[in-house]
Amino acid sequence: MRFLQQESAGGILLVLSAALAMVLANSPLQDWYRSLLDLPVEVRIGDFAIAKALLLWVNDGLMGLFFLLVGLELKREYLEGELSNPKSIALPALGAIGGMVIPALIYVVINWQHASALKGWAIPTATDIAFALGVLALLGSRVPLSLKVFLTSLAIFDDIGAILIIALFYTSKVSMVALVVAILCIFVLFVFNRRGVVDKSPYLVVGLVMWVALLKSGVHATLAGVVLSMFIPMRERENPENSPVKSLEHDLHAIVAFGILPFFAFCNSGIDFSGIGREQLFDGVTVGIAVGLFLGKQLGIMLFCGLGILLGWSELPRGVDWRGLYGAAILCGIGFTMSLFLGSLAFEESGNNFPVDERLGIVSGSLASGLLGFGVLRLCLRPKSAEATG
Repeated sequence: MRFLQQESAGGILLVLSAALAMVLANSPLQDWYRSLLDLPVEVRIGDFAIAKALLLWVNDGLMGLFFLLVGLELKREYLEGELSNPKSIALPALGAIGGMVIPALIYVVINWQHASALKGWAIPTATDIAFALGVLALLGSRVPLSLKVFLTSLAIFDDIGAILIIALFYTSKVSMVALVVAILCIFVLFVFNRRGVVDKSPYLVVGLVMWVALLKSGVHATLAGVVLSMFIPMRERENPENSPVKSLEHDLHAIVAFGILPFFAFCNSGIDFSGIGREQLFDGVTVGIAVGLFLGKQLGIMLFCGLGILLGWSELPRGVDWRGLYGAAILCGIGFTMSLFLGSLAFEESGNNFPVDERLGIVSGSLASGLLGFGVLRLCLRPKSAEATG
């Protein structure tokens, strides 16, 4: 289970990166930290240039590689993994739907009278699989493998939902010329795939061009990673043992888990607590996100999973009782990385001070979910009931 081990270790590194960012943002080095995020970075070829602050290169650029990895995992799981069997995907699919709908509704109800705040409705719908598996790793061998698979599968469906949300709701004014270039790139990728091209380099070159086109088009550039992953061949026709998808996924795992995501957390978690008072703590955005993650996630997942089991559409994971399922549902309230990303999209053009409120809600809701989820699972899971964890 190398994947689970990598994700767990990456979760620990995420915690350390976020903590370091908060320390720097509240220390004499806070000016250095802000200057680093605002550092102008420019790539120029002749008259064509892309100039952004470092923070935006991280959020728009490096996160594209994260979404490429997510897309590759989705494709592998759908074709050959847990998502290839309809019976095994019903429970996490239902849980993911409930875990997105209920938190979003809670946020909307709390912020109903504030139109600008409503832009953040999607923030509490996310689950951070790296953090969640990192918490599970602290429980050692007492955690059944089936529970890890359930949590991972639910997070995969969560990622699908996040991708759809970004594509449908978080795009700005569209440039048709740039969009046509992106569509032409998709056609080229389709031709590569149909002709059986297995070398990853041509796909990555065209994917880079598509990323630039989407960046200029107004459609969020990180979607280029997802689109690119759809065309990477699962198997080589002449040699089925060779899997370009698995090979590229393997190459990206360490880079994303131990580089991109920790650096993203470092760049996006630096909350300056000096200006935070009662007004910020009880702001509708902060409360909506925190309550959505902490209560909305567990309520939505348990409600939809419970209905699925009672109606006979699915069943509890092997070796897991209702208490174990509830503990996993609580851990899904750890939204950190994807919540921060959705928050950056929701409020990036707002004149309000929502980024502080947003991160406060994400950190508090995720922290509460992690602590309670760990406590519940530690009480209900006994070492003697553990299965082999691979």
